[in-house]
Amino acid sequence: MSEELHPSVAGAQPYMREERQGSGTTDEPLFESDEGRERLEKIRSRYPSARPALLPLLNYAQEKNGWVSTRAMEEIAGALDLTPACVHSVATFYTMYNKRPVGRYLIQVCTNISCHLNRGDDVLERFLEETGTRPGETSENGLFTVVEAECLGACGFATVVQINEDYVENVTPEKVPDIVDALWARAEGRDA
Repeated sequence: MSEELHPSVAGAQPYMREERQGSGTTDEPLFESDEGRERLEKIRSRYPSARPALLPLLNYAQEKNGWVSTRAMEEIAGALDLTPACVHSVATFYTMYNKRPVGRYLIQVCTNISCHLNRGDDVLERFLEETGTRPGETSENGLFTVVEAECLGACGFATVVQINEDYVENVTPEKVPDIVDALWARAEGRDA
C-alpha cells in the first residue's frame, strides 16, 4: 500500500480486483509480510477497539487472496483477539466475502425484480453458457466464476452485472458474448 495514503482508507480499498497478490486459489498468510503488517496497523489505528476492524481486515484478506479462507479468519481472529467463531460468523453472514476460491473474473448477475423483468435470468444463463460453468463454479482455466446476485443496487440500469469491482449496465443476453470476449482479451493481454 502506498505510503501517501491516509490510514483512514486502509480498509476501503477494492477487494475484488482482477490483479491480486494471490492467484485466487492460494491461501497466503495475511500479516507475515511488511505490507500485511502495515495494513493491519493502519486498519487497527482507525478504531478505538479491535472488533470494528474486522470487516476491513476481511476485505484485506479477500483483496490479497481473492477469497476468505478458514485460515485467514483464524489469523484475523488472532490479530484482533477475537474468537475464530466470532470472525467466522461475521464472514459467513456477508455474501460479499467469497468463502472459497473464485476465478480471476467474478461475474455476479443480478436477478432481482428490475433485472428479472429485463431478462436477468437469461443473462445469467448466457454467462454460464459462454464461460462453460455452472452457478458458483469456476471455469477449468480459472478465469471465470459466475454467480447469481440478489441485488446489485443499480435497478435503473437493469440488467446489471458486476465483474470484480466494475459494473456493466443494461446487459442483455445478446451482449454477453462480447463481454466474455473482452475479458478473454484482457486476460491474454490483448486489451488494456
